[in-house]
Amino acid sequence: MTVRIGLLGFGEVGQRFAADLRAASVEREIRTFDLLLHQAAAGVALRRQAATHRIEPCADVAALAASSDLLFSAVTADQAREAALSLCARPLNGAWVVDLNSAAPATKIECAALVAAAGGRYVEAAVMTSVPPHGIRVPMLLGGAHAAEAEGVLRELGFVAQTVSADLGIASAIKLCRSVIIKGLESLLIESFSAARKLGVEKQVLASLQETYPQFDWEKQGDYLFSRVIEHGKRRAEEMRASAAMIDATGIGGVMAAAIAARQQSVAQRRAAGAFEDPTAMKPWRERADELGAQ
Repeated sequence: MTVRIGLLGFGEVGQRFAADLRAASVEREIRTFDLLLHQAAAGVALRRQAATHRIEPCADVAALAASSDLLFSAVTADQAREAALSLCARPLNGAWVVDLNSAAPATKIECAALVAAAGGRYVEAAVMTSVPPHGIRVPMLLGGAHAAEAEGVLRELGFVAQTVSADLGIASAIKLCRSVIIKGLESLLIESFSAARKLGVEKQVLASLQETYPQFDWEKQGDYLFSRVIEHGKRRAEEMRASAAMIDATGIGGVMAAAIAARQQSVAQRRAAGAFEDPTAMKPWRERADELGAQ
């Protein structure tokens, strides 16, 4: 295989994919573009990270698209369409565009049309769990007319990919319905534990939960889930708004998904206001709850 790889977005996902591809001795051209490359402090850090794994930063999206045969779009749910538009500003000449973003099925269908019009091969991809523990081995569900062909390419590179449908939207629907539970549990825990901490009843609440659900280590889950939402609440809120829009379109109404988005967004806003000391570090949930509740 001689495919040239492009990473649109060089955040947590892009950086981990790049590192794993190099660790797997994938010796091929890998390039990236991220809007933060043009920002002073963030750009320096991203370029340093890219250099560590021999990833070439591109000047713009056009340069990335022109030099890639396999493009991964790893931005955020609310930027998925804009990312597709930027990639499709020039002919894609048969390049695969693997859309990893947690966008609603309707958005994926729209992005696919844009890519097809530019001569590219769009592949819907739903990343089914957190990337950091797994890297390129994270389970991915693929969809669309080009999914089966792309699955073979991805598997040769070391990815764990499975085609679930030739129809667009199915893979994303699976992911976003699942996310109501996963992100909902995060939001419930943060709201419940923070309130219990404020009211001085966390000992009794955790004891009751442990009795009802003894299979969970609630203390450990508290530490982990607080850390994940503090680090990724903004992205999670965007994903859950996409989930709410999808469920609204079914006529069921995305009531819970919208509420989850609001709780995740509230944590993101507290982080932006400087509420959390070293927000990317794992700390005991009680410390994080105190930071969250501080005026």
